[in-house]
Amino acid sequence: MKVWVTRAEPGASATAGRLVAMGRTPLVAPLLAVTPLPFPSLPTEVGAVAFTSANAVAALTGRPELQRLRALPVFAVGDATAGAARDLGFERVRSAGGDLTALGRLIAVHRDDIRGPVLHLAARERAGELADGAGPVVVTPVYQTFELPLDDAVRSAWTELDAILVHSPRAARALARAAAGLDLRRLTAVCISRAAATPLRDRWPRIAVAEAPNEAALLARLTALRQM
Repeated sequence: MKVWVTRAEPGASATAGRLVAMGRTPLVAPLLAVTPLPFPSLPTEVGAVAFTSANAVAALTGRPELQRLRALPVFAVGDATAGAARDLGFERVRSAGGDLTALGRLIAVHRDDIRGPVLHLAARERAGELADGAGPVVVTPVYQTFELPLDDAVRSAWTELDAILVHSPRAARALARAAAGLDLRRLTAVCISRAAATPLRDRWPRIAVAEAPNEAALLARLTALRQM
């Protein structure tokens, strides 16, 4: 099975490694790229930090603010983001193991123990906001994503591809535009969540959605395609 990995680096290469270990052949051709933003001034009073992406965690690398933030509890959208936070020295890390809604619920459960606003280090363009129960929340963009043109390698290998991995709604929107004019009938778009599948619903004939919004479930859904 040959699988197109559309997510941004460095995540794309990590996904490709997992596909190789599964006996799949990855084609790494990101449709998105991530760039850091000029680091903003952070509020002086913060009770916790929320991360919805490992890209936001990476934006703190080498920053003098990191030492102060490490003393705070961290709420991460999923296990991969939580792992990135721990690798950067955060010790009090909780993972929502899901999506933005799950993260908001997790913060709400612990809200009484948080002394101050939650600092949400995020992308400039976000899929949504944390629910009211997580508030007060200070959203601070620290990175941005932008779309890349379709790689010629994808066009050359199009008839050899079996599936496409879609890790986010933003990637799905980029995919919908990039694949315009291509024959979509034989390829399955394997999406990490219903939100990631939504931009493809009107034009993609074969869509599979992961049971949970994380990469382990995404790859499990990919494996299930061969068993059907």
